[in-house]
Amino acid sequence: MKSWRTRIGVGLAVCTAAVAVPLTATTASAAPPPGDGWVPVGADQYPSKGECEAKELPNAQANGYHEVWCDDSKAIMPIFYR
Repeated sequence: MKSWRTRIGVGLAVCTAAVAVPLTATTASAAPPPGDGWVPVGADQYPSKGECEAKELPNAQANGYHEVWCDDSKAIMPIFYR
């Protein structure tokens, strides 16, 4: 049988973790693009935001869009068309 001292220590550790995890967790979604009307179309890895937007523009235009915005805050950049 475990001592009360051990049970209290384990209980405090569990409670601390239960409070800390939601406070430190970040959202999994990308930063919203500037302005309205942007449609998320996927994500890909590019060396820079400029290269991402330049390479994605023909795809956007082929699908009836005229602008591309890549979220460069992530290694695999979320891509939006408008």
